[in-house]
Amino acid sequence: MPFVALAADETAGIVWLLRASNDHALSLLEQARFLDELKGTGGLSLAEIAQQVGRSPAWVSLRLGVLAELSPLVCGALFDGTFPVYSYLYTLRPFRRLNGAAAIDEFVAALRGKKLSARQIEQLAHGFFRGPESLREQIRQGHLALPLQQLKELPEDPDGCSEFERRVVADLEQAQRILVRLMTKSADSSRLSSRPFRAQAHLLCAGLLSRLPAFTKTIQKLHDHCG
Repeated sequence: MPFVALAADETAGIVWLLRASNDHALSLLEQARFLDELKGTGGLSLAEIAQQVGRSPAWVSLRLGVLAELSPLVCGALFDGTFPVYSYLYTLRPFRRLNGAAAIDEFVAALRGKKLSARQIEQLAHGFFRGPESLREQIRQGHLALPLQQLKELPEDPDGCSEFERRVVADLEQAQRILVRLMTKSADSSRLSSRPFRAQAHLLCAGLLSRLPAFTKTIQKLHDHCG
């Protein structure tokens, strides 16, 4: 079988390939995988890798960081082609910081191998990470037709809303982000032990708890009104 030898050894061959290819020839994750190989097998430092491939240390660090954050499940799905790299990088990664790696794993496992378009994955991701538990459960079980239909009915152009309505939507999105962030951070009790924090948090939690019944009732009424 015809072949082309890029270099005398694997390390030199990877360096040649990364120097010769532009950002469109290899995906960001493919570049990251080769850089990780240079770091591991080649034993090169980040600065040495950057110098060898003719890139900045920040360019190398970004790609190694993206690869390091991948769980085995997500990494397998991306590199075996059962989940699109584009959808992970530009749709799922923004949700990772607020929702955590376990939620990303759950979503990828549910959609892996479904052969959905990037638009459909984006719609389902917004429903999974921002929508109600009932919608998440449908996606987990692989029942995607109804969620896609429900999400398809959402207007793509928010300019149909009045200024007041846009502000309410923004407040709802912010409230949801804060709720998720608080639940995640509050679970790490070992880092929330100082006396000043506990004194302030105790008062603030008491205030929030006193407003929860009215808040829940208000959100329920809004949900029923919009449904």
